[in-house]
Amino acid sequence: MSMWWSLHLRREAASVPLARRLLIGTMETAGVDPDVSYDLSVALSEACANAVEHGGGAPGSTPGGYRVTAYLDGEKCRIEVTDSGPGFPGTSRGCPAPRPAASATDEHGRGLGLIEELADHVHLGNKPGRGGGAVITFDKILKWREDAPLMMPLLTA
Repeated sequence: MSMWWSLHLRREAASVPLARRLLIGTMETAGVDPDVSYDLSVALSEACANAVEHGGGAPGSTPGGYRVTAYLDGEKCRIEVTDSGPGFPGTSRGCPAPRPAASATDEHGRGLGLIEELADHVHLGNKPGRGGGAVITFDKILKWREDAPLMMPLLTA
């Protein structure tokens, strides 16, 4: 079984826990292992926080929103967070190198590294066209609880 949902959220700090709770609730209902759910929810929180902080349009423009889409498909969960900001610097396509935090006590600069640690695969890019915006896509192989109602049956030979 596969399922997906998509949210369009305002660029406000209050939107981050909303997206996180929806993801955790979906995974709990589906029967995903709590440790995997937690890892993905932290990664999603970091991606949303980046969209809230950096995903605005040009100075003086109307504040935009950002979109979160999550796909649970068999053995994998894929999450995409797209904003309408300037995108990642130094690239018009492909995967820019994230800047590391300047020091261990820095409050900023750790989010992308944390997402890379918690997910199995991460892609950072920019939306094509004039509108621009950053796109963070990450996925993780799912583990299921023993009593998972939506667990995909294993194929046997």
